Parts: sequence; structure tokens; C-alpha cells
Amino acid sequence: MKALELQGFAGLEDLKFVEKDTPKPGHGEVLIKMKSASLNYRDLITVSGGYGKSVRTPLVPLSDGCGEVVEVGEGVMSLAPGDRVATLFFQNWMAGPPSFMGLASALGGMLDGVAQEYMVLKEQGVAKVPAYLSDNEVASLPCAALTAWRALQVEGQLKPGESVLLLGTGGVSIFGLQFAKAAGAETIITSSSDEKLGRAKELGANHTINYKDNPQWSKNVRDLTGLLGVDHVLEVGGVGTLKQSMMSLKIGGHISLIGVLAEDNDNFRLGAAVAMNAKLQAISVGSRESFEAMTKAMDLHKIKPVVDKTYGFDDLITALKDMQGASHFGKICIEF
Repeated sequence: MKALELQGFAGLEDLKFVEKDTPKPGHGEVLIKMKSASLNYRDLITVSGGYGKSVRTPLVPLSDGCGEVVEVGEGVMSLAPGDRVATLFFQNWMAGPPSFMGLASALGGMLDGVAQEYMVLKEQGVAKVPAYLSDNEVASLPCAALTAWRALQVEGQLKPGESVLLLGTGGVSIFGLQFAKAAGAETIITSSSDEKLGRAKELGANHTINYKDNPQWSKNVRDLTGLLGVDHVLEVGGVGTLKQSMMSLKIGGHISLIGVLAEDNDNFRLGAAVAMNAKLQAISVGSRESFEAMTKAMDLHKIKPVVDKTYGFDDLITALKDMQGASHFGKICIEF
């Protein structure tokens, strides 16, 4: 079988396609034929050497995939050949709050990921998925969708009528927009592209802000909320946007700290968080329990993930280069 391996720390040039033996499932394990995968910014950081030598090599990258169970090992009770499943980002985080053992079990990080034609995972490391979703749409769920779900529903306890600020139009923010809309929240989304903002409006965004035209976009957010600020922020920029996010927040509001996309140029001060009585919650994906709750809600509302671009497995490195350009809206997927 074919697999993609990260074989060093120099960046994308250290990604090589290799041939491996097809694995066999052991007790409590399943063999999956991969159908689709999706890219996350975390994957780009990993293969570009952003995590340094904390990443082991050789490593099969990518965490998010959809596949078909083709063989089950002894003792497997909940799955059978022919079942369609999503890979779970954390293989050992089943429920409850995060733990060291759970967070140390990420695919495409501590463990080999889904950039391979076949893979063996534990029975509890995959989950069945709604039939109405395509393989690419399923592959979009394990990281980006679950991160947005945990941020808003699990940690944020989002309520109808509350307001949500979403930064940018990548995977997490677009899922956040869809989940917030389904929950009856008012949504504000930012981008540097009017074309992307138009697409966000089509998905149900109530308000849009071009942050290139409005570099002090927190003022726009306050104007849109009658100077009160928003209840929730999905903060995917990191320290480079955190000051503006804080200035957009309602007193006592909730900021989900998710990403590191923006450069550190915002001079954030902790005193601002204290003054606003802000709740800052770091988010690193979520548990199997949360994934299953999310897919039930998606099935109920028939929420369709936004897949912007699709590449073949042989073009995976090209897809990663495309992600570097940040031109996508929603998700980039890989078909096997």
C-alpha cells in the first residue's frame, strides 16, 4: 500500500511517498480502507517543521479521515466490514475533560495519521457517521468541526439569541458559523476577502467585516452589537488578534483560544481580560463523546460541511502548498 511519510524536519521537501505492507488488525482493532482525508492548519505546521523535534520521524501525517472497515479483529463488537467510519483525532479521549493520556494520542502527531491507503485503529478510535454526508464531508469532521463544536457547545454553553464572532473563513470558523446558526445565535464573521464574506452570508452569517478595510475591527463588532460586544469569540488568530477579540467581547463573555494564524503584533495585555471578566478557554479538539453528540446534531439539522477544494492522494503535497496560500474557504480534502 502507498503512504506519505515525513522523514525529516526541513519542511515539505521531507515528505516522501513510500510503499508499506498492508497491516492486519489485532484484538479489538479494525482495518480501514481510507476513502478521503482533510487538511488542517495543524497538519501544515507539523510537516513544515513548526513543532520541531517534538514530532517523531518517520511520521505518517494528517489526522482527519473517512474510510470503510474491511476487516475486524477478534473481540470487536460494534463494527463490521462495510461500515463507514471517521477517524477520531484523539484515540484515547473517550469522554469527560482532557487528560494527558488522551491528549498524547493524536493521529498525525504522536501516532501515525491517515495519509495512507489502509490503516489499523482501535475499535473505539473510529466512529460511525451519518449516511447523508459524503466521504469528503465526513473527513472534514474530526478536527475542525469538533473543535468548533466543543468551543461553542461544550465549553461555551451557547444559548439561542447569543452572539458569536468568527475570525476568518477556514474550517473551524465555517463550522462555527454553521453550528451557531443552527443554535439560533447571531453571527459576525471576518475576512480580508469580500468574495469570501459573500459566501459566508450565503451560509447564514448575519454580519460581515472586512478586516483589511477595517484594521480596528473590534469597533465594527461593538457597533453591530449596540456597543455591548459579543458573547462568544472563536479566536483562531492567536496573540496576533487576541487584543481585538478582547475589545469585541461582552463583559463576562467567552473566548475560545484555538489557533495561531496571526503574527504576534497586537500587544495583548492580561489586564484587559481581568477588566472584562473574560472567560478564556483553550480548545484542543474534543472527545469521542462530543464527536458523537456533534454528528447527531448535524444529522438532525442536516448541516453540510463546506468542502472548497479536492485533490487526489498523489497530489497531497500540492494540497498542503495550497493551504499555505490561505485561499480556501472551509475545507481542503484528499481523495484516495
